[in-house]
Amino acid sequence: MIAAHSEIMLDFNNTEIAFRNKSDKDLEKAYWLFKMVASNTLIKVGTPLTTFALNLGLPIEGIIRNTIYKQFCGGESIEGCAAAISELSSGDVTTILDYSVEGEESEQSFDDTCSEILRTVAFAQQHQSISFCVFKPTGLGQFDLFQKVDAGQVLTSEEKIAFNKVYDRIDRICKACYEANVKVLVDAEHSWIQDTIDDFARQMMEKYNKESAIVYNTYQLYRSDKLASLKADFAYAQTQNFYLGAKIVRGAYMEIERERAAEKGYPSPIQPTKHASDTDYNEAIYFCLDHINRIGLMAGTHNEESSRILAQELLRRGISPKNEHVYFAQLLGMSDNLSFNLSAAGFNVAKYMPYGPVKAVMPYLFRRAQENTSVGGQTSRELNLIMKEKQRRRRQK
Repeated sequence: MIAAHSEIMLDFNNTEIAFRNKSDKDLEKAYWLFKMVASNTLIKVGTPLTTFALNLGLPIEGIIRNTIYKQFCGGESIEGCAAAISELSSGDVTTILDYSVEGEESEQSFDDTCSEILRTVAFAQQHQSISFCVFKPTGLGQFDLFQKVDAGQVLTSEEKIAFNKVYDRIDRICKACYEANVKVLVDAEHSWIQDTIDDFARQMMEKYNKESAIVYNTYQLYRSDKLASLKADFAYAQTQNFYLGAKIVRGAYMEIERERAAEKGYPSPIQPTKHASDTDYNEAIYFCLDHINRIGLMAGTHNEESSRILAQELLRRGISPKNEHVYFAQLLGMSDNLSFNLSAAGFNVAKYMPYGPVKAVMPYLFRRAQENTSVGGQTSRELNLIMKEKQRRRRQK
């Protein structure tokens, strides 16, 4: 049970709890995988080579399935994720089923993606171990269309029809989640299409969050304007009498954002320093907790300090760690030391579980690998924890 005082002894270095579901063989595989990911050169060279080999139909799919795919993905289908979902559930960690097919461009593929996400909603309704559904808006409509709307350009009649279809797909998903009482996360994307995504999310929250926080928008706090956006959205939610759903993350597109800003000659939307991102992230935690009766908070973070701040603030304020308005979240295959130690201490924890056919999910996996090499210390931290657990197990034998 949790200590009934304002400080909690969370030991994020407790590898026995972090890796108790991992066999020695699993640990060894993870060790070599993170060693590979730690090599920037390998990621830069390996990504185009792997794509080339897959497109040629060379027999490397099995290798990928048993290495990087197995570490970061649940399975090729919803049903194929059953073992991974069960494994998380045994450690009191819930699942966010994330259909992670990216880069599709046809209306048929957008309809197919919408249908698949609706299947995840139906599955979540039947399984308590699925706490959230999620969708990426550009999985439901063309990136260029979002970009054109964001830039305020006039749409052709065909584009207007296509944009209405995007709205309809998003609305169908959010309505299904409302009717099933399943929370849904709207992923954030690049800054030059984010205003349009924010507009969609706000409309869905106003429509379906009247009774509770069902739809959650994502706020990337590595952007210098997103703490203000969070506060403005909450003010609007108050005037329109709906609950705000807020998933707070640091962000996923830093290099791309900075490069584009430099190339196009506009100020970078990214915070000037990591400290500024951290400060805004933690301020967002405090703000959401100040209004926790009207805000559903998901703290998507691999940051130890932010995780500890949120855990301790909940206790300090007398907010139950099982309050349905507060979740911690990490990615499958990463930061198990946070996820399982938080869940062992009684907090609500969820893992993003990407799934989909190996070849179709590769763009997502490559993006994650590249992010890992750019996030300061993430890969070396994973390696150090794995080595610590291997040593602990050897001492016990």
